[in-house]
Amino acid sequence: MATQVFEYKLDTMFAFVWWPLGVRVGQGVTIDGDTLTAQFGRVSLSTSLDNIGGGHITRNYSWFKAIGIRMSFADDGLTFGTNTDAGVCIHFAEPVGGALPGMRHSALTVTVDDCEGLVEAIGEAA
Repeated sequence: MATQVFEYKLDTMFAFVWWPLGVRVGQGVTIDGDTLTAQFGRVSLSTSLDNIGGGHITRNYSWFKAIGIRMSFADDGLTFGTNTDAGVCIHFAEPVGGALPGMRHSALTVTVDDCEGLVEAIGEAA
């Protein structure tokens, strides 16, 4: 499988949150070989494609719940957010660590530009 890159959809209205975290054009989710990596500025999370249980598109976020690096209050999910329009919630079979010290996450939401393409790529990999 060729390397696939799904860049973040960067809403400049919220650059005051994501820019200081080191998020730049070209960053996002990369599927390369048997690994999925989400890079968000200086923070990244990686897992094998075998650990991905699926994904779905979510939409219309409140900016204060979705922009930047966010932990869910409802579960152990993590968000790498750059816009309020849409993102992909990626589900992991086994929780993944590495993004935040001492934390493991059963899901990651990423606000990429091509949500449908990422869901399709995840489905092909799962």
